[in-house]
Amino acid sequence: MWFEGIAYAQSAAKNAGAGEQVMFTTVIPLVFLFGIFYFLLIRPQSRKASELQKMLAALKRNDEVVTSGGLIGKIVELSDKVITLEIAPNVRVRVERAQIAALSPYSKSVKAASKD
Repeated sequence: MWFEGIAYAQSAAKNAGAGEQVMFTTVIPLVFLFGIFYFLLIRPQSRKASELQKMLAALKRNDEVVTSGGLIGKIVELSDKVITLEIAPNVRVRVERAQIAALSPYSKSVKAASKD
């Protein structure tokens, strides 16, 4: 009972080098996993967000857009935070600019088909 502390101190002194090796072998895989997460998840997501911000800044009148709710309409009025869309003749809806998901792919295909 009295010598337990001494025995523990001796075993800790023997394994001091092994402790550094264990730390080294656990840090390398964690750094590797973080690198994988960065290149597979974080970087593409930030790239997509910056592209969306550029698209929102470049919106102009008569662009056809799709909202995050699925509405497709033509931009009639623009302001800093609110966009007015015309979704049918004489039917206008006010939508926050942040809710615009993309430019409408449907208007381009209809225009291209009508030209052919």
